[in-house]
Amino acid sequence: MKQITIVADDKVGVLADISYILGKAKINIDSLTAEVHGGKAMINISVKDEKKASQLLAANNYKVIHSEILIVMVKDEPGELSKVSKILNEAGVNIESLYLLARGEGFSLDAISVDKPKKAKELLKDYLVKGE
Repeated sequence: MKQITIVADDKVGVLADISYILGKAKINIDSLTAEVHGGKAMINISVKDEKKASQLLAANNYKVIHSEILIVMVKDEPGELSKVSKILNEAGVNIESLYLLARGEGFSLDAISVDKPKKAKELLKDYLVKGE
């Protein structure tokens, strides 16, 4: 799955504007996180048509950065995330971002962005959600 990171000045209405642009084009947001650092908003979104979304956002003067994310399913119990991160660490794969997408009965779905996605896919094949 592809992730788009939008970097914008932190001001009122940025998220409203981005979601309006995508909604008007009938692009559904599958996941979203947002945070602010040093006056800049970092908004991470996942969409089905990342190319179209990127073009629309860039045309509206937003800085767009692309990255691939892996969706993993882990047991929802203490230490499970540690197992996944240890596998990547021991292979020299750096986790750039990680966020919880959903929790179910006994499991959680996490989105992970890494510096070596191809290698990470192989290492985490037992954790990857089908279709990844």
